Parts: sequence; C-alpha cells; structure tokens
Amino acid sequence: MFKLVPAALLTLAASAAPAGAPERINHEINARIRQEARENSRIMRTLHFLTDLHGPRLTGSPNHKAAAEWTIKQLSEWGLENAHLEPWDFGHDGWLNERFSGFIVSPVKDSLVGEVLAWTPSTSLKGRIVLVGKHAAVPVTIVKTPLRRDYEDVRRAYDPVAPTPQGPPPNVVTEARPENDGRLSTTAVGTRVDEMLVSGGAALRVNDAGRDHGQIRAFGNRTFDLAKTVPTVVLRNEDYGRVSRILADGMPVTLEFTIVNRSYPEGRTSYNAIAEIPGTDKKDEVVMLGGHLDSWHAATGATDNAIGCAVMMEAARILKAIGVTPRRTIRVVLWGGEEQGLLGSKAYVQQHFGTFENQKPAYGSFAGYFNVDSGTGRIRGASVFGPPAAATVLREAFAPFEDLGVMGATATKSRRSGGTDSTSFNAAGLPGIGLGQDPIEYGTYTWHTNLDTYERIIEEDVKKSATAIAAALYHLAMRDEMLPRFSKEDMPAPAPPPVRTQ
Repeated sequence: MFKLVPAALLTLAASAAPAGAPERINHEINARIRQEARENSRIMRTLHFLTDLHGPRLTGSPNHKAAAEWTIKQLSEWGLENAHLEPWDFGHDGWLNERFSGFIVSPVKDSLVGEVLAWTPSTSLKGRIVLVGKHAAVPVTIVKTPLRRDYEDVRRAYDPVAPTPQGPPPNVVTEARPENDGRLSTTAVGTRVDEMLVSGGAALRVNDAGRDHGQIRAFGNRTFDLAKTVPTVVLRNEDYGRVSRILADGMPVTLEFTIVNRSYPEGRTSYNAIAEIPGTDKKDEVVMLGGHLDSWHAATGATDNAIGCAVMMEAARILKAIGVTPRRTIRVVLWGGEEQGLLGSKAYVQQHFGTFENQKPAYGSFAGYFNVDSGTGRIRGASVFGPPAAATVLREAFAPFEDLGVMGATATKSRRSGGTDSTSFNAAGLPGIGLGQDPIEYGTYTWHTNLDTYERIIEEDVKKSATAIAAALYHLAMRDEMLPRFSKEDMPAPAPPPVRTQ
C-alpha cells in the first residue's frame, strides 16, 4: 500500500479539468509572444556564449561551471529572480583536455585528426601505441536520412485517437542481443582491454571512430579513474584506416601524439542552474522548463544541448519581456550530468519532489516540466507522462502554432528513465514533457561528435521552437487547474531496474 500525504491527495484530485471543457487560449498573449520572438530574439547570442566561450561543458569541468554561472547572470539581467546554482554530488573529479596533436611520422608524414577520451591521462613516455580493433569499413551513404519529418507522418504520430508508435529518440542506442548468450558485454570487454594495456605498459591506445566524413565520437573512461586506463585517442575513420592498411602491408608505422589533460578535484560537486518568474495566486505551484547544460567534449556542444538551453532561456525571456504575471511560478533549470546518466535532474527530482511512492511536500504542487534535447530541429509535438487528458491540454495549447510545424501531443505511461531529463520526472510519477523535433542532422552527424558546433544551428527553427514553448508554458502557468495527472489507482508501477550483463 502506498501512503500519500493528504495535501498531495487533495491537489491531485483538484487537477482534473471538467470533461470536454475546451482550453481557454489567450490569443492576445500568443500574438505578443510571436512578435517578441520574431523581433528581439536572443537565442543565437545565448548560443554563442554557451558554445564559443564556454564549450565544451563536460560535467565537473571548469567550463561547465562557468557556463552555469553565466546562465544565472544572464537570466537575472533579463529580470528572472532567485537565480542560483544548486549543487549535487557528482562524485568524480572533473576533467579537461587542454592540448592534443597527432602526427604520422613514418613511413609518410601527415597530421592526424582525433579526439581524446575523457577521464584518461596525459601522454608522458615513449613506447608502444596500440590500435584496438580492426579498421571499420564505413560504406558510402547513397540514400540520405530526411532532415524534416513529413507532415502526414507527424500528424499520425500525434493522432489523439490512434497515435503511431514512435521509436526511441536518436540519442538512445538499443542493443538487439539475446540475454545470457555467453558473450561478454561491451563494458566488460573494454575493462579487460584497459587492464591489459595498463599492465603491459602501453604508451597510448588508439580507437577507430568508425564513422563517415571525419566524424568522431569520444566519450569517457567508464571508471573515471585515470590509473585504470592509458592515454586514449579516437582517430577519425579515414586516418585509422590509413595506418591500418600500411601496417597490413608489413611496414612499421611511427606515430607521435601529445596529450595534455587536467583533473579538477573540485568537480566532484556539480551544479544545476536555476532561475524563476515568481507566480501570483498559485505561486506555490510550479511549471518547469529546461535542458541539459553539460556536453561531451569533442566539440562545443551546440546541438547537444546548448541550443536546448538557449531555447528554454529564450522562452522564459520572452514571457518576462512582454510583462506577463503568471499565476504559477515558472522555473528554468539547466542540468548538469545528463551525459553521465541524467544525474543532475535525478538529484533534483529526488531532493525536491521524491517519488509517487515516497512523496515530498512539493510533489503535489508540480505542474509539469518541458524538455528540449534533440538538436536544432523545430519542435513538432510533445509526449507527456500522464493520462490522455494531459495530452489534450497540451494539444490545445500548441494548436495555434500548427503554422510553425507543431502538430500535437500524446500521453505515455512509461516510468522508465533514460535518454533525456524529462524521463527523470516520469520515473518519479510526475508529468515530464518531452518535445519531439525535426531530426535535421542530429542522429546522423552532430550528436556527440566533433561536428557539434554553432554553425549547425538553424536560427529560424529554434526561434519557432521558443515561440511555441513560451506559449504552452504560459498556458500551463495560467490554467485554473494543474496539468492532469494519474490518480492513485491509475499510476503505473515504477520501471524495473535495468539488467546489466557482465
């Protein structure tokens, strides 16, 4: 049996809107939102600061903290209140790559293109360089992935009667492998290879990026312990292949690498950046919006996810600039630690709200969280954790922006976390709102790669996204009732813990 505090029960019971009552849309406010977004946008300037000046923003690094400090300063200048950094325990030293260069010295001479794996040590001694794995044969792509989602496909996906099931977002990798098939997991293989290289005294490890057109994805040493790995570089597929082919011909190859990395013990504490537009008669109830501020380090983290943060900051700025006085408090939160497992948002939800099964006092006054985290593409619809009535509210709030490409909303019952920060709220039984977007080049070229830079942002798309989000945010902040939520009887059970193979 679940024990709920009476206040939470009363709030949940009051959140159900009258059946069939249409949403009251404030078209005058929507028009003012459009005008402010069109004429006075700050998105690209915000993106410039987050990427060119503060990128990359690896969790625990001084770059990430500086970016978080800049956001609260900027939000304060725009008139938001209670701007502050909220610490949470990352538990690992921060890390930053300060310098990298790579060359093939013989039998030919040329520069090499690569990225350093996070939480690995600097180079220090001469010795053997180990190429791990054979060169990946990456085929030429003849049929390109569409950049826009087809209107009819999107309409079917957000059909309120029979929505088309959607696959995982492009930043969620699923592995179709039978359980208990006797093979070691990727994690276990990587651990054993690292142990072998450390014990054997290897000077450096080289991995094949295995992607086309010079793309490199460089993640991190899973242990966060520099003593358990050797200096590691991910080479672009074209360079790795060249070296591999020369070696296959029986000729020795000499490579030269210089890597300077630095660890930051103070990075064991990371931060979420927070600011608010205070509410009025319903100020104790809160509508939230945000995205993750941290990034991987191969580029400046523009599409993942500086632009999501810039869009959400812009949505809040628009509402403040046009002088609205929301009934509920609007809270912007820019997360740390998303790339290491949604750590910042999970810590926040646990601290402030708890879970459906173990509620904190603020649990019953939470009115929804909007999340953007899939690149530069304009938003096309929303998925909300809650009953169908919650999707209806969002669908009607977004309806005036169909001309900008927003096609509707669907409801989900899944309490499984993963992929992005809105699912941290879903897992707790709270209405997380994930915003679906046009793919553009996100899953194919910019997600976690060395190509994820300012230049990959489409200004008109992100302006449209900020416009529609600002309007939906304002709508939830002004409704007589909160966004509908599952009742005690209808609340889905928590998702089981993930199964980890060894």
